[in-house]
Amino acid sequence: MKSPKKFFSNVHKEMKKVRWPKKKEMLKYSFAVLVCIIVLSIFFVLSDFAIAGIKTLVEAIV
Repeated sequence: MKSPKKFFSNVHKEMKKVRWPKKKEMLKYSFAVLVCIIVLSIFFVLSDFAIAGIKTLVEAIV
């Protein structure tokens, strides 16, 4: 196993190669994530209500 000093030296070198997003890009990505979360949340809530309604109708019939 390599020494911890060598490991962290390599990590430091690799982190210098990383292209970090700019503020404008981060805002765009964050907004996209929030929109996806909201859309999927609405979808699952509506699906849950639909399944619960169908279950209630089936139980009332039987």
